[in-house]
Amino acid sequence: MTERMERGLEKLRKIDGEAGERVIESLADVSPDLARYTIEYPFGDIYERPGLSLRDREIATIAALTAMGNATPQLKVHIQAGLNVGLTEEEIKEVIIQMSVYAGFPSALNGMQAAKEVFATTE
Repeated sequence: MTERMERGLEKLRKIDGEAGERVIESLADVSPDLARYTIEYPFGDIYERPGLSLRDREIATIAALTAMGNATPQLKVHIQAGLNVGLTEEEIKEVIIQMSVYAGFPSALNGMQAAKEVFATTE
């Protein structure tokens, strides 16, 4: 295992917990390379960069995935990740509401539904 892979796995576990590990495991039989890239690049390289806290990175990620409007499974993982790194439910809802201005109401409505589903599992 490379240093990048070890660093990425450690960060993945810290941020996404079991949900992130399940995503990686789901790729093992179909595309182990994509699983490795998913660990090494975003988690081993990008999340390790200085300049933004994990909390700030998750705000940006939740905003981007909400704005995309077509990444609900990934959005749910990152909403949970946001909670894992210290975001409150209220802060996550505000990020999603903010996206209604820039990504439109359908994206914000879908994002809020995803948040509702994640929040229901944490109560």
